[in-house]
Amino acid sequence: MAMSMLNTFQQAPHAVLPIGTHDERARQEFAKAMKGFIQQGLLPGLGPVFEKRVAPRFAKAEGRAPADRHDIRKGMVADAYFQHYAAANRIAQELLWDTVLDTLDRDLPALEAAAARLSAASTAPLETRDDFAVPRYVSALDIHCMPGGYAGGSSSAGGGIAAGALYDRGVYLYAMGFMGPNNDDMGRSVANYIKRRLNGFTPTRILDMGCTCGHSTVPYKEMFPDAEVIGIDVAAPQLRYAHARAKALGHDVGFLQRDAANTGFPDGHFDLIVSHILLHETSGKAMPAIIRECHRLLSPGGYMIHADLPPFNLMDPFTQFILDNETYYNNEPFWGAMRELDQVGLATAAGFPADGVRFDTAPMAVMEFAAAAEGYSAEASEAVADREFTAGEYAPGGGWEVLIAQKSAVELRAAA
Repeated sequence: MAMSMLNTFQQAPHAVLPIGTHDERARQEFAKAMKGFIQQGLLPGLGPVFEKRVAPRFAKAEGRAPADRHDIRKGMVADAYFQHYAAANRIAQELLWDTVLDTLDRDLPALEAAAARLSAASTAPLETRDDFAVPRYVSALDIHCMPGGYAGGSSSAGGGIAAGALYDRGVYLYAMGFMGPNNDDMGRSVANYIKRRLNGFTPTRILDMGCTCGHSTVPYKEMFPDAEVIGIDVAAPQLRYAHARAKALGHDVGFLQRDAANTGFPDGHFDLIVSHILLHETSGKAMPAIIRECHRLLSPGGYMIHADLPPFNLMDPFTQFILDNETYYNNEPFWGAMRELDQVGLATAAGFPADGVRFDTAPMAVMEFAAAAEGYSAEASEAVADREFTAGEYAPGGGWEVLIAQKSAVELRAAA
């Protein structure tokens, strides 16, 4: 099965997605293709450049071989090939947002009207506050170079959805199609993992932390239709958009403006707490607080599952260097630091029993979809799901790395 096939997926339209004219969509496809070229055409050249040119130069100057990702960066940033790669990557990132803004500027009034109608028809709650204090690690910079940032700048007040609409289309381009037609591959992959690997675990209350526009939230409602599913985020325009988007896809899902480090929900309220690429966009102070909050919120025997990229100790220094480019060139200040934290240690310090904490890989649902689309049998799709994967740059070799922790049921009963 060719990985390139995945890039033939087009984003599935819905009532609040910025669609764009023919020319606007062509520009967006160009931006997506440019990112693909950089990943497939330029990035592979970094290895030979390092081995044949940069490493010998570093050894000659320093009297030793490069020892870690910091040494590798010190040598690579002076090399013209890396400079070309890094500049092209940053330009492509800024371009993908720019290609969506023209569509959004024109269509926003109609999208806002559609969102209002959809939200009014939903039976699930939507709660935002204009006086909500957005954490500085979100408001201080435009994460992923997204204009206005996740919280939307001035569009965060009132009924605005602009930041959510921009994120919905922009993140599809950023992911180069690898998140699937509904941008939901992370949530769908983890939901599939729960069904396959957690021995019949069927949650009745599910919390998605840092849900942005609800991409990864909706699959849990699809997988567990009888469960109450709630997405929380600090960004009001993302939540307003998410609420309408979920209804546009046929689901009533609640979205509330809450800080994952201090949610305000009662103790033991949820059976399952998930997040999808949230942790690396928090901070060194917030992340341990979020893990502690997860433990407080979980019912006895409940699961916490955070999907992100692997910690650095699971990959070689050169792969660390490649991944850490997000820290330096894509407004992701906590990206590298988060991967150096002892996440298992944070979970055990929060109260999760050590034998219930582990890293695992949730196979990408989009890979199985591609297998089925190419005429593979159900058995072949299951074989795709059961493969062993290794860490790579986008999704680790075809799967999402997940930190899993189960709250003890025995200790709580004994304490009661």
